[in-house]
Amino acid sequence: MPTEPRSRVAALISDVDGTLVTDDKRLTDRTCAAVSALRRAGIAFSIVSSRPPRGLRMLIEPLGLSTPLAAFNGGLLVTPQLAAMGEPHFMPPAVVRRAIEFLDARGADVWVFTAEEWRVRDAGGAYVGREERTVRFPPRVVRDFGVDNVGKVVGVSEDFELLQRLEAEAGTAFEGHATAVRSQPYYLDFTHPRADKGVAFSALAKLLGAPAERIAAIGDGRNDLAMFEQAGLSIAMGNAFAEVREAADLVTRSNAEDGFAHAVEQFILRQA
Repeated sequence: MPTEPRSRVAALISDVDGTLVTDDKRLTDRTCAAVSALRRAGIAFSIVSSRPPRGLRMLIEPLGLSTPLAAFNGGLLVTPQLAAMGEPHFMPPAVVRRAIEFLDARGADVWVFTAEEWRVRDAGGAYVGREERTVRFPPRVVRDFGVDNVGKVVGVSEDFELLQRLEAEAGTAFEGHATAVRSQPYYLDFTHPRADKGVAFSALAKLLGAPAERIAAIGDGRNDLAMFEQAGLSIAMGNAFAEVREAADLVTRSNAEDGFAHAVEQFILRQA
């Protein structure tokens, strides 16, 4: 694996949760300073997240974001003002219904996200409070989730091994109809097949005006591997899944140790 990018990095595309923010969902001063340093060096910066658009709002002002952003793993590109760009990749209603039934039958809690709403059946369910602190808006409690204009269906469980098994099962059951990947050990995200971080990486590369081989990607989750496959330089967080660390060109510190800022300082700005 290379220890240096082949040419100067022109842009950095980052995951958010587990990468850009701490486990308690904070942007550290060092992270904000690192993004500012990228800007001064003329290196573009953008993010791809499994979060809904509203969940990105807390990042935009502190980081001074001015480039297009990708929500729902790339299912929806938005401006820094959170206005939609282009055609969204929302899940077909029949697939939404299948995903809900799949998760219900196997004992996982279900959440449904549209561009505007986060829907749950139980406001006191597992990880609801954590997610509310993450996206910084409350869920709407519903009996019927609805199946229209859905960007993401999430299976939630405190049984991490259950979600690991469901991820493998869903990969076969929904092949060609939805992507099912764990964004965290406790979340299994179902999105449109085109709502994929690799697709989002390509779209952002065009919008940023940089070739893929001059773009670095950083992340911690299995859904970040699709970015790594295209990036000229791939960086895994120290807290990443083992297979993500193994797939990356470089590994930085964990998100509890300012690993994002360390990667910017040591792997990107030094060679710039």
